[in-house]
Amino acid sequence: MSVTGIAPHPRPQPNPRWATPRRPRVGVVKFSSCDGCQLTLLDMEDELLAIAERFDIVEFAEATSNRSHGPFDVLFVEGSVSTDEQAEEIVQLRRQATTLVAIGACATSGGIQALRNLGDDDAFRNSVYPRPEWIAALPTSKPVSDYVAVDAELYGCPISGRQLLELLTSLTVGRRPQLPDEAVCAECKRLGNTCVLVAGGESCLGPVTRTGCGALCPSFDRGCYGCFGPREAANTVSLANWFGEQGKGGSEVAREFAKFNVGAPAFRKIVERER
Repeated sequence: MSVTGIAPHPRPQPNPRWATPRRPRVGVVKFSSCDGCQLTLLDMEDELLAIAERFDIVEFAEATSNRSHGPFDVLFVEGSVSTDEQAEEIVQLRRQATTLVAIGACATSGGIQALRNLGDDDAFRNSVYPRPEWIAALPTSKPVSDYVAVDAELYGCPISGRQLLELLTSLTVGRRPQLPDEAVCAECKRLGNTCVLVAGGESCLGPVTRTGCGALCPSFDRGCYGCFGPREAANTVSLANWFGEQGKGGSEVAREFAKFNVGAPAFRKIVERER
């Protein structure tokens, strides 16, 4: 989780610990994304009823036809900002939210669609669409934090249900969420996994990727894809150099980092250096 400060425009004042009898008003909205992070919430079958009892979910198009423009005590935002309309809407939503949480790789780093940030957007449109002039989109795919202040971020493609539950729990009791910031390698060690990078010769982003998935891919003898993005102070340059020493060419190294979190600065600098 990262706290990025206070929004530079008027918004509802926080109510510590929500001491009022009412349930906190919660909204879930999306921009450019696959809906996977919203589905993570809906897949929390054992906890979903308890969440609905403790929170008043007033906006969640994936789950209910109820609509609300706010105000929200907590607003979860999935997806990157990819159109002019979305850029305007996120500013309006920020004004209605006491706590705004960006969820998932798209909302926190621009998502896999941020690959277009590295190339010529006009060339992409002209090669894909028969009438590119009909496509109304920004030339870049950017995280929510590029447009408004974000109070917290949940990483992953998709996010971890356990981390979402921890965030909601911490909000109800007024404490800081206990979210890990360690490499996937630490999780592999706890699970007793044989290192697929050193022992198996697999390309693996585990040494520089934030844990949250339970080391899912390495547990099945596959390299980490970096779904949860770079952990704090990740030494991506060292890992990229190691890939090179193992015989990978520059374009191959770039592809290893050009995945779900290609827009994250620590990953993007490797892609730009190697391509």
